[in-house]
Amino acid sequence: MSFRRHVRSQAAAHRCTVVLAEGWDDRVRRAADILETDGIATVVLLDRSMEGDPRQNSVAELLAVRRPDAVRNAAHARELAADPLRFAAALVGLGEADAAVAGATCPTSDVIRAALWAIGPAAGIATVSSAFYLDFPVEGFSFRSGECGTVEGENGVGDTVLTFADAGVVPDPTADQLAEIAWSAAHDRRLVVGDEPVVAFLSYSTRGSADGPRVEKMREAVERFRVLAPDIVADGELQGDAALVPDIARLKAPDSHVAGCANIMVFPDLDSGNVTYKLVQRLAGATATGPILQGLARPMIDLSRGATADDVVDGAAVGILQAASPNAGSIVEEA
Repeated sequence: MSFRRHVRSQAAAHRCTVVLAEGWDDRVRRAADILETDGIATVVLLDRSMEGDPRQNSVAELLAVRRPDAVRNAAHARELAADPLRFAAALVGLGEADAAVAGATCPTSDVIRAALWAIGPAAGIATVSSAFYLDFPVEGFSFRSGECGTVEGENGVGDTVLTFADAGVVPDPTADQLAEIAWSAAHDRRLVVGDEPVVAFLSYSTRGSADGPRVEKMREAVERFRVLAPDIVADGELQGDAALVPDIARLKAPDSHVAGCANIMVFPDLDSGNVTYKLVQRLAGATATGPILQGLARPMIDLSRGATADDVVDGAAVGILQAASPNAGSIVEEA
């Protein structure tokens, strides 16, 4: 089974509700039809303005409670609640939907602002970031066959899936932010892919083959991640080939439990992450699912503005699996 089919079938088992914020877009409407027809989710499809919607008062109240500094009065709160991005995020924050999907017609920054306002970051996490799931046919990773605990053959997934983080949000993360990005990616991978995360912090250096402030940042990030998640296998700094190819790993980092077998690739900055995922997608023929926002208290999925209807469906399915986390309850009480 391909990763796409796996994600959709797993999502369908949860019988969740997804709100699609941009219902005026043809791709989003087609995605809504697929989600409903295939039994993946119940869909709430929003229009350009939510004026007159009976839920607008509840949304306005949530926005005012969460950001009283940004709301002048009740009328202003209702005006803010009429925006479909904030409305969609607030339905998730209120527990009336399990996940929201937006970004087909608006930039990532707008989606993140709405999510931070109405949902907020997960407990203990200050960094909202993103990940892409790169799905490769099994034969593309034949050099790892039998040597690593990849998703191949597990949980019904027949392809190899790599998580790339962060490739869409944080331009130049600090060591602390990289540790949180890695934690969020590992947490979501267990929910979305279903295997155990193996985290590589990437660099132009492998285990001291070079030095400098950017190498040191990745070393610090590894140490801070180990404090956050002592149960998750992680290592760095590692070059890309040492992280992925067992034969090279045996030469460059023979004592590493990650080298050659990583399934989560943590990039030192947004330039390297974004450029790499796009090159891999186009040159290696991988299917990219994302950008998936991670580190939120409840799921709101961002889309590329070049997204297809299938991309919208896949994003919604991933959001449903994120919502399956035991920590993804309503945030109303916290607000």
